[in-house]
Amino acid sequence: MGLVTVVTWLFTAIVGIYLLYRWLSGGGLRQQSAKVTRFPVALVFSHPALSIAALACWVGHLFTGNRVLAWLAFAVLVGAALLGFTMFTRWLGGGGRHAKGAERRLPLLAVLLHGAAGLTTFVLVLLTAAVARGQWSP
Repeated sequence: MGLVTVVTWLFTAIVGIYLLYRWLSGGGLRQQSAKVTRFPVALVFSHPALSIAALACWVGHLFTGNRVLAWLAFAVLVGAALLGFTMFTRWLGGGGRHAKGAERRLPLLAVLLHGAAGLTTFVLVLLTAAVARGQWSP
């Protein structure tokens, strides 16, 4: 189940990179000073940074079998998920398709795919970490 988790994580990352590209190419960084975007730069870049850190912990867990790394990956992923949910609610606050600024360039399908894949990854990390800890038997 650990490798399936990595695959879903990578799919989530690919869609996330696409969303970041769309936001940046739509002038997301240039619109910060004009307050046209609802996404602060710290939020936009902290979300993937935490996700990458969590993935690194997860890969470390897969190579070593260290349960602490599995739970550390989950803990860091909680932070990334909260930031992602924050961006999603800010995007929805603009009405999604009626969002302002660079958020208008984010396709609904890509946003939904990224969120669904992220949620799937989140659940898989939790379940796999719980099995690794011995709380549940497979």
